[in-house]
Amino acid sequence: MSNYKGQLKIIPLGGLEEVGRNMTAFEFNEKEIIIIDAGLGYPYFEEMPGIDFTIPNVEYLEKNKDKILGILITHAHYDHIGAIPYLIEKIGNPPIYATPLSRGIILKRQDDFPNAPKLEVHEIRKDKIKPFQLGSFLINYFHVNHNIPDSIGYFIQTPVGNIMHTGDFKIDFTPFFDKPANLSRIVKLALKGVRLLMIDSTNAYQPGFVASEKVIMENLESIFRKAQGRIIAATFASLLERIQQLVWLSGLYGRKVVLDGRTLRTNIEVARQLKYLQTPRGIFIKPEDSFRLPPYQVTIICTGSQAEEGSALMKIALGEHKYFKIIPGDTVIFSSSIVPGNERVIQELKDDLQKQGAKIYHYQMMDIHASGHAFADEINLFINLVKPEYLMPVHGHYFMLKAVEEIGLNLGMSPERILIAQNGQVVKMTPEKIFVSHERVPANIVYVDGLGVGDVEEVVIRDRQNLARDGIFVVIATINSATGQLRTSPDIISRGFIYLRESKQLLREVRNLVKKIIERNIRFLGDESPLIQEEQIKYSLKEEIAEFLFKKTQRRPVVIPVVIKV
Repeated sequence: MSNYKGQLKIIPLGGLEEVGRNMTAFEFNEKEIIIIDAGLGYPYFEEMPGIDFTIPNVEYLEKNKDKILGILITHAHYDHIGAIPYLIEKIGNPPIYATPLSRGIILKRQDDFPNAPKLEVHEIRKDKIKPFQLGSFLINYFHVNHNIPDSIGYFIQTPVGNIMHTGDFKIDFTPFFDKPANLSRIVKLALKGVRLLMIDSTNAYQPGFVASEKVIMENLESIFRKAQGRIIAATFASLLERIQQLVWLSGLYGRKVVLDGRTLRTNIEVARQLKYLQTPRGIFIKPEDSFRLPPYQVTIICTGSQAEEGSALMKIALGEHKYFKIIPGDTVIFSSSIVPGNERVIQELKDDLQKQGAKIYHYQMMDIHASGHAFADEINLFINLVKPEYLMPVHGHYFMLKAVEEIGLNLGMSPERILIAQNGQVVKMTPEKIFVSHERVPANIVYVDGLGVGDVEEVVIRDRQNLARDGIFVVIATINSATGQLRTSPDIISRGFIYLRESKQLLREVRNLVKKIIERNIRFLGDESPLIQEEQIKYSLKEEIAEFLFKKTQRRPVVIPVVIKV
């Protein structure tokens, strides 16, 4: 204890009480900062209409960008690297440290942002481990299993104690295209002493171990063996281990492969160049070339496993795809788990596909997808191997964090040594103890909507929710500027609220109300000329029509009054 000196702040800016937006800052003595990951969050469709994704709030890092020494990347999933193009310039464009595949995907994606600064990405290799120093931080790392190659965790030595961060991990003793997690190295590092273990919590509530990729491969092969028509496999664009399995099985069973999805093709291109993906010569074909082959010789690997709007599988299901539509006898494989919040739209997609004659396989029917996140017994094993002084679950909703807490308590850890924090809460590491402090930094969600970053506020989201739920009601009133009277009956436009042809009585009542409101708000000057205060009239129209419509329908459409003087 007496050897510890200084104070370290651990500042989660995303990834706690959520799955995604992973970004954590480590600040020593208020002088030096390192960051682990900078990821995207994915919006819940119904709660965030029109939002493409979310990113962390880096206001605190912007104010302290001169202190930032570097960003450490655990792996190449977008919930860990996807925010880099949006945030890197704001925080001073610090150097990035990543394994070869992560580096390749980061640099390739940066090409899509021509106005963003050039990145300085240093390569760190698992086969030639070289610890490196960033200020007061000595950085070491270790191989873990996930569902994308080149995933690592970090062992960070600081003057106030050693921190082990697992990144996203699972323990797979029989992976198919990867090596097992390097448990001996993890134990060797842990013998230096682990004051704080920051551990992936996403599947901590699930008992047992994650299914091995060897089992997944065997089950996928049984589908390939039985399929009589095309196989359409939907997965995440970054789930390269699954893509490798699908490509390998296609070659084994005499199928050619069509890749559908821009990000998917990009990731595969990078992985092939770096030799992380093994592909038989000539296995990939263009979509139009697939029509020259019988269906049993075609595999389509595409995006859309989460029923994302505009994804390849959604377009196929809706009949909007440029090349493909469902043919009775097609086999559709959903090789991914369901992101919480997407259950209903994914089920609707499956129903649509089945109605068109497709045979559906998904992970709840058989093991054709293995999560990249450790189950309870794996977390238990990892904690036992490392024997940390303090435990901090990360990367998960609150109930997931609490599940890790329960595991720690069952292993005999005292409650005060298990830290459950929220985004923005500062965890302090002093020579005496580690604790969740009362200090906070801004960590609210930042929305990305098209080219707009952070310009969509909560009020805009609420308006979009209202529009989606109750529709829009536009009233156009044209007023004669000479007399102050309505020139014609008000025009009314309704979208998503009522069907105008079947609501004539309601429309008559609204038009009469508009007439009364305008008459009440017109003032006449001494020369009998009308004083038409457009803003006051619009305010009165909006408030009174909204109240009237709610009384009549129990719904609150977005009311937009338009006042025109002629």
